[in-house]
Amino acid sequence: MNDSVARAPSTGKRRQANGVSGFRSDDDVEAELLELRRRIEETVERHRQRRAQDALITAVGTDRTDAVDAARRLAAGASATVDILLADAEYLEAAQAVCHHLLTAASGVHLRLLCTSGMLSVGLLDSAVLERPNTEVRVARVPMLQVLLVDGRAAMVAAPSAAGRQASVIRATSVIRALDTLFEGLWWQSVAMEDRVEFCDAGRTTSPARILECLRAGVTDEVAARELSISIRTYRRCVAEIMTVLGANSRFQAGVRAAELGLLSEDAGPRTDRSPGGSAARSPGRGR
Repeated sequence: MNDSVARAPSTGKRRQANGVSGFRSDDDVEAELLELRRRIEETVERHRQRRAQDALITAVGTDRTDAVDAARRLAAGASATVDILLADAEYLEAAQAVCHHLLTAASGVHLRLLCTSGMLSVGLLDSAVLERPNTEVRVARVPMLQVLLVDGRAAMVAAPSAAGRQASVIRATSVIRALDTLFEGLWWQSVAMEDRVEFCDAGRTTSPARILECLRAGVTDEVAARELSISIRTYRRCVAEIMTVLGANSRFQAGVRAAELGLLSEDAGPRTDRSPGGSAARSPGRGR
């Protein structure tokens, strides 16, 4: 070997990969380090965005008072508009808290309330709210969704899920925009409160309160229908509508919910002495 042969200076680092030796230049090393840095920065940014998104969607506690408190806080920040969509009475207390706030402290805020006909027929909404200036109330067939939209920038939403209905406070712009579009679509397909169809098509003589009293008294469908001067089919349809509005799965649950909402009067309930023999025809197993 000729030691006098000039050797070129090394410009890279020798490596062994898959049994093949080769050289990796300093430029290659730098490029790999830059790529690694880019991936780390992308991971950090995705994590930051995910955390920011999580902060914009906050779950509300499962207790009803949690939903009421969250709704009241949102209403307190309203400056122009409040839109409420009520499918049933499960979050009625939260809506009532918002309406009470608007009645007492925010008379200039425009309120739009969209609900089912049954919500109005069962008497769940305070007349003071319905008569409040800057308030519009319309009825429609609405999805099983409860929505409170404030100024088009924040919302509280509750929808059915596998784990049960869960309310969340949302401030994510994209979600708010979708909710606003949904509400507007339903609103313009709805009818004014005064144009709604009568409760169960049973006429003004059959009030939901009287049907609730029949349910509390435990009378059979036949006796209740005769007492109310309507057909059994109409009575059962009215009961089904009340259960839907109250979010109840059984007549007993409907009675409990009605009592919670103060829909039952203090008297003894309907007369049931028109049954054969002059005695009340009570049968726990029938008409339930």
